[in-house]
Amino acid sequence: MHKNLIILLSIIIVCTSPFFGQIEISLANILDTNKMDYQIFWDIRFPRTTLAFFVGGILALSGLIFQTIFRNPMSTPFTLGVASGATLFTAIGIVLGFASFISFFAFLGAMLTIVILFILSSRFQKSETSSLLLVGIALSFFYSAALMVLFFISDLQESYEIVRFTMGSLDIVGFDDVYIMALTGILLLVLILRYKYELKLLLTSYQFSQLKGINVKKVNYTLLLGVSIAVGVAVSITGPIGFVGLIVPHILKIIYKQSAEKLILPIFFYGGVFLVFCDMIARNLGTTSDIPIGVVTSFLGAPFFIYLIINKKRE
Repeated sequence: MHKNLIILLSIIIVCTSPFFGQIEISLANILDTNKMDYQIFWDIRFPRTTLAFFVGGILALSGLIFQTIFRNPMSTPFTLGVASGATLFTAIGIVLGFASFISFFAFLGAMLTIVILFILSSRFQKSETSSLLLVGIALSFFYSAALMVLFFISDLQESYEIVRFTMGSLDIVGFDDVYIMALTGILLLVLILRYKYELKLLLTSYQFSQLKGINVKKVNYTLLLGVSIAVGVAVSITGPIGFVGLIVPHILKIIYKQSAEKLILPIFFYGGVFLVFCDMIARNLGTTSDIPIGVVTSFLGAPFFIYLIINKKRE
């Protein structure tokens, strides 16, 4: 019964989200092309809500895959440094005077990181995902150091633009970015559902999966590649939005009490709902401008992250 109530509340949140914001709009006016309400609803709020849903779904599902492959409940979609690479190249673009093309630079940084990771992974033996994880962490530290250099040489306006990107943003006009994210989300979902059986075996153990004839390294790297590309696309459009991939998979496991391979669709759906809900909070705090979405998710995610650490210690 409580699951049905959660589904109902989730649908209500998604359907009503476009109607909330700093400017009140009338339901009767959103179909009248001559009204400002029409422009606000169809050009700004509805695309923004749709974007939030697909980005949230991608990040939540990516978190599930990372936690499964790395066997670490603290893993997130940004563990391999894809977001750090996107942020660094965005900063490079801003400092070079190409602020209008930050999405391109962010995507370039994310893809370059993926290429580096998977070139290096060819040197690993068998299914050494721990080595790939360490490489990702090392890349993140390197990117952070390079980013500090860019902060040092940038002016005040450039520094602000870099910081603003790192906070995440769902500010869009029109559906161009929405189409890209929707296609990316659907393709990621299809890929993970394709490997649903392999995920079930991986959750048991790598040794058991190999006994069942699964090429563990191939499956792991295929999923990580697909997830990393999807995360790279999301970050290039919205910037890094933290904690979605950490919170949602764990909450869904607690609610449904099922293994991960059975939660692929619910995690994608509720990941989208969670980010839509966070966006509603960001747009309705009475401030002169919207709170960056990454700030809201971090406020909700940080305490939960601490809870996971404490709970893991108790176990």
